[in-house]
Amino acid sequence: MKKLPEEYIEISGEPFIIAMMYATPQNMTQTAVYEKIGFGNRAIVHKDMWEKISKLIPVLKQENLKLKIFDAYRPPLAHKMLKEIIPMEGFFAANPERSQHCRATAVDICLCDENGKELAYPTKVDAYTPYFAEQIRQGKTDEFFIHLQKARHDYFAPEMETEIKNREYLKQLMLNIGLEPIPHEWWHYNLPGGNAYPMPEI
Repeated sequence: MKKLPEEYIEISGEPFIIAMMYATPQNMTQTAVYEKIGFGNRAIVHKDMWEKISKLIPVLKQENLKLKIFDAYRPPLAHKMLKEIIPMEGFFAANPERSQHCRATAVDICLCDENGKELAYPTKVDAYTPYFAEQIRQGKTDEFFIHLQKARHDYFAPEMETEIKNREYLKQLMLNIGLEPIPHEWWHYNLPGGNAYPMPEI
């Protein structure tokens, strides 16, 4: 892969865990799209996004936590492939231009303990489970979209006190560094104004 343009940063090292979900088949498409296009397990963001995320480093170290990154920059080719695999509305933006991932100004994340174990949340990142991935592969979405309600920031259930507390703590950390949540995905955070950034050639 060619050298990154100077305005982009590849995240690596402590306290980050790089686990790009589309670099493996363990995602809703059941396809390692990033590996197929030669992108692999790389978390790349615009330098303005990195300026925000890097503010987390002392906080995470103080709290003995790690930040697991499941998606960051998404090559437009990969986005098109994901959309072809799951064309149904509600999964991927209609085209790369509408996704901040394709502009390197969005991340999908969760917190982990000092040993790298994910904290509990109302759903897994991307609301992924092998069961729902298989259901979607068969064109069955009703059950999944009911499950997806748990991914909303306003979702509440008394039996999920710990999961919701972790969701809220993550949200507060991200707000504190200047990133924006979206209502329906607790794991997704955008750089404000990030949809105006150019799509990089990486």
